[in-house]
Amino acid sequence: MDDPSTIEPNQPSFRDKISTVDAEGKRVWIYPKKPKGKFYSARIWVSVVLLAFLFAGPFIRIGGEPLLLLNVLERKFIIFGQVFWPQDFYLFVLAMITLVIFIVLFTAVYGRLFCGWVCPQTIFMEMVFRRIEYWIEGDYTAQRALDRRDWDSDKIIKKTGKHLIFFAISFLIANTFLAYIIGSEALIEIITDPPSEHLAGLTSILIFTGAFYFVFSRLREQVCTSICPYGRLQGVLLDRKSVVVAYDYQRGEPRGKFRKNEDRDAAGKGDCIECQQCVHVCPTGIDIRNGTQLECVNCTACIDACDDIMEKVGLPKGLVRYASEEGIAEGKKLRWTTRSIAYTVVLLLLTVAMTSLLLLRTDVETSLLRTPGMMYQEQDDGRISNLYNIKIINKTNKDLSVHLRLMDERGELRMVGQDVLEVAQQGTAQSAVFIMLNRSEVQQMKTDIEVGVYAGDELLETVKTSFLGPNKQ
Repeated sequence: MDDPSTIEPNQPSFRDKISTVDAEGKRVWIYPKKPKGKFYSARIWVSVVLLAFLFAGPFIRIGGEPLLLLNVLERKFIIFGQVFWPQDFYLFVLAMITLVIFIVLFTAVYGRLFCGWVCPQTIFMEMVFRRIEYWIEGDYTAQRALDRRDWDSDKIIKKTGKHLIFFAISFLIANTFLAYIIGSEALIEIITDPPSEHLAGLTSILIFTGAFYFVFSRLREQVCTSICPYGRLQGVLLDRKSVVVAYDYQRGEPRGKFRKNEDRDAAGKGDCIECQQCVHVCPTGIDIRNGTQLECVNCTACIDACDDIMEKVGLPKGLVRYASEEGIAEGKKLRWTTRSIAYTVVLLLLTVAMTSLLLLRTDVETSLLRTPGMMYQEQDDGRISNLYNIKIINKTNKDLSVHLRLMDERGELRMVGQDVLEVAQQGTAQSAVFIMLNRSEVQQMKTDIEVGVYAGDELLETVKTSFLGPNKQ
């Protein structure tokens, strides 16, 4: 989104390197100014809701099961109270395909909206750790001055206090994330029992804590600019119609310092007054006026800063705003286009379809197959019978007493052995079953039939299979 008229032929391009690395390849530490404004206030409320949900998640129960559990070690996954096992791997594959399609379509329309508003890295960095830093060390100028100052008692107290709080919050985050992996009950045991009884768990918590502390105290914006694959992908996912945080160079150029009572149009100046506030508040250290850049996470801090200045000098707001490159170039306001509506509908359909697959998944998985090598048999009463092998997988955390019924009245189902199968929680049970149909019901070699799997009077699942009979032709 660059205005070619403002770039001199020999001027170094801002795209030659990321903003947090200097010409010698050394780290440039970012001191962003504390943001304020309507977007920042809205992001605070969104962050409060998401953080409350994150920390409460391991302790929320749906039907006795955790809201979310991703136990990779035991290959047990619980999503919205539904237990998933390796037998549900096909759902994982579909979820991954859906996620990839969702990311591509969402980014093509809404840009990096996720990064600025919902991403855990942004929320923790900007709404938790950065705010603590402002509280202890002051705004960006005070932080820079403190780092340049020689070590004294005041600096030692502030730096030590800040990092102790950072470590404590990292410890809390580590415990929360571990609860999503091993469950809140197991985590509480690790916390309440003597450390010697849970050395592996304690080691895991300390490793997680160290990782989070390092990310939020040292790595910071480097996660977004150099590590996160989504940030790297945005360059190929965005196009001229994507919604991004953008500088309106048509209105802002040429830039010029503000002079009171000056007619900027007559002076040949645009609305940008070179206050640099959009640069000072940027948490990744970029100048949004250079156009869409890899480092921009669409946090909207520059929008709030620019709007505040525009209001003070009596110029219209929106010099930096949500817009598309096409909209800026053609002077169009942000609006819903046919493409935006179509992509959004597809995103909603994908979300509904995936959610439905997760919620409508059955509690049991039953396979009913004719016994290999066995043909149909003719009974003394003239009926035709087939022998089947049955296997039932119980995906729930409760024992089930299961029996089978034919879903119509034209035949009989008879279990080999006990009529009721006892299937332990998260276990399997196997047996054999005869299905018998009257000869008059068998009109061809293969007849489709349905068998219901019941726990008491509750229908858990219906299974389709084929019944083999004599060829009447």
